[in-house]
Amino acid sequence: MARRVCICGIDTSSLPKLSGAESLELLKKIKSGDQSAKDYYIYCNMRLVLSVAQRFMSSKENMDDIFQVGCVGLMKAVDNFDMTLNVQFSTYAVPMILGEIKRFLRDSSAMRVSRSLRDTAYLVLKSKERLQDGRSEDVGLEEIATDLNLTLREVFDAMDAISTPLSLDDSIRNESDEEMRLDEHIADTEHSIEKWIDHTDLLDAIKLLDDREREILNLRYFVGKTQMEVSDAVGISQAQVSRLEKNALEHIKRCL
Repeated sequence: MARRVCICGIDTSSLPKLSGAESLELLKKIKSGDQSAKDYYIYCNMRLVLSVAQRFMSSKENMDDIFQVGCVGLMKAVDNFDMTLNVQFSTYAVPMILGEIKRFLRDSSAMRVSRSLRDTAYLVLKSKERLQDGRSEDVGLEEIATDLNLTLREVFDAMDAISTPLSLDDSIRNESDEEMRLDEHIADTEHSIEKWIDHTDLLDAIKLLDDREREILNLRYFVGKTQMEVSDAVGISQAQVSRLEKNALEHIKRCL
């Protein structure tokens, strides 16, 4: 029996469940400009919003407000979904819904973040939205930094200051009312979540290190040298190598 979720007077047990064929047919009608098909498709997929919104139950914000903001993300997902991407709609919609809710909570958060960081984060979000327009691949931090003439560290620190951490183990429900973990929505058939993290988050984190820190990590973990051997190679003391290595690893952990 499907788990019931109820927010804002709507519960998943009352929502129609679409088959793959029905979902595809509605999407085709939506792309042709059928407003009634769009309204019905949004209604059927509100279980995505309900499922995501559950995870913010502990928030001090009103759940009705969170649900309505999530619906904005759902509508944006319907408007921008590209059927040629060969992915489920829920795979595309969930990050959009999460993004809208996180922005809402971030903007209304009582957590003290410096004005300069908030201003930088706003510029980063606007840059990402502009650069992302019409593109299927995600915009990287490096591209945003270049666009705004900022360093990668400045971009990362601004976004980190206003972000809400989410677990890849969190569960959501798709348009067929099937429970799936978030990592299953961002995974694909070619790349495992482990590879995705290794090649995206880890790479971005390492790019934020300075040249000396990157050199030390390379010698220690890719070449396999001891700290004493690294000390001789880079011309600093073993104690300095140890400190820089520790700082670099701690920074990468924070990024991940």
